[in-house]
Amino acid sequence: MDRTLVRWLRGYVRLHAAGCSAERFLNLCSWHGICIWGLTPVRGGYEMCMSLRDFRRIRPLVRKTHTKVLVAGRRGAPFAWSRYRKRRAFLAGVLLFAALLKGCSLFIWDIRIEGNERRTDEALCAYLRSEGVAAPMLRGSVDCPGIVKSIRKEYNDIVWVSASVEGSRLRIQIKENEDTFPGETAAQPQTSRPTDLVASCDGVITSIVTRAGVPQVHAGDRVEKGDILVLGRVDVTDDSGEVTGYQYQKADADIRADTTLEYADEIALTCEEKTYDGKKKCQPYLRIGDVTFSVGTVRNDYARSESSSWERQVRAGENVTLPVAFGVKQVRSYSVSEKTRTEEGIREELSGNFSRFCRELKEKGIQIRENNVKIHLYADSAKASGILFLNRDIAEEADTEILTVERKETDEPVGTDD
Repeated sequence: MDRTLVRWLRGYVRLHAAGCSAERFLNLCSWHGICIWGLTPVRGGYEMCMSLRDFRRIRPLVRKTHTKVLVAGRRGAPFAWSRYRKRRAFLAGVLLFAALLKGCSLFIWDIRIEGNERRTDEALCAYLRSEGVAAPMLRGSVDCPGIVKSIRKEYNDIVWVSASVEGSRLRIQIKENEDTFPGETAAQPQTSRPTDLVASCDGVITSIVTRAGVPQVHAGDRVEKGDILVLGRVDVTDDSGEVTGYQYQKADADIRADTTLEYADEIALTCEEKTYDGKKKCQPYLRIGDVTFSVGTVRNDYARSESSSWERQVRAGENVTLPVAFGVKQVRSYSVSEKTRTEEGIREELSGNFSRFCRELKEKGIQIRENNVKIHLYADSAKASGILFLNRDIAEEADTEILTVERKETDEPVGTDD
């Protein structure tokens, strides 16, 4: 985009080169550093684009190669200026547009946040707004290091932040701590209380890798829900093996087990189907900043209807966003009729639901070893049910029981000298 704009401002010509030595002419242009773009072969020669400055340098090359060069077109600001120099209103409009474009490029009109999963863009933008960072704002007033420090200070689970200005857009990239425990927030950090790892469901242990704590099970053991898998309490013994105290820590381990899961999904044989009758009402609008200008009004006087809208932001290049947007609001009328599903459609819908369910399990790190889910058709419904055989992580945290050791004091005889 920038290169095209520069070429247009400087002006360039479209040339047609023909002759028996047209290829030699192109090689000499390359040898002398003459920039050529848009080269296309045509009948009897080639067509290409060349800047005005380079066009003035090709005369010796044309004579040397006996090539016939014709100007097929003139493009760019110098030619447009000479063509429209008598149209003062048009030139004033062009200059005004350039001034507005330059003025808009001095502001930040868009804030893009990437990498956030736990918090929405609206929540982060609300915090930035409370810190004085909101569109529109001057590009010179954007303090990227200050924004990074502010976000890191406010949210403890964000481990990396990057803020940069790209054109008229403020781009903020964040990286959240993936090891944050559920329920942990910036205002409520995870405490270092001692915890055990217990089984979240019944199963057979297939592997256990302990990093902290005392393992209570081994591979091949069958466990039930609530059984302790790794104990967060470590016994402290003396030389005789007697427990003299306890040390507490947060148990940490990777424990996988073979488990089962019942699956059931039921749908009715009949469903409601929307039929659009072609009636619709549209309302175009133009939004400049926070002010919206619309053409007419949309009255929703249909018995059944749905509303939709689309909007497009005006951009000047890839990174320059203008505070102007246009779009259309639309209301469509439809009617509802009862439709009886076919057997093929029922099986396809239930199979699709089951495939999405399995895909969600795999995204959570759960392996599906086997399944016996089957589809059953009844008089007024259809049901997919069965058992899934899974291999998954079954460890979940539970508070460690705190024990105290009663110390026994022994009476020692005291001897006296008579």
